[in-house]
Amino acid sequence: MEGSAHGFDWDSANTKKCEKHGVSIAEIEFLFLRDPTIYPDLKHSETEDRQIAAGKNYEGRYVAVVFTYRERDGIMLVRPISARYMHRKEIKRFEKL
Repeated sequence: MEGSAHGFDWDSANTKKCEKHGVSIAEIEFLFLRDPTIYPDLKHSETEDRQIAAGKNYEGRYVAVVFTYRERDGIMLVRPISARYMHRKEIKRFEKL
């Protein structure tokens, strides 16, 4: 798990939005447990610091997850905001990193 985060902050709102593009909660959690590449989401960080985690799911398919960190009861959690499978161009860029 990235940095000092010790779990995930899930509720009906972010679960629904993340699964909208077919990415399951299990795939998202798997991605974070496998040391994803993380970079800032400068375009969407007006009201809160958002990050993008990119990597592969357990089937080897590339996934991008927009997330932020949230503190709940003194524990830092990863709060996924949205998730989707990466497009060919994104995968090529990602593989060059």
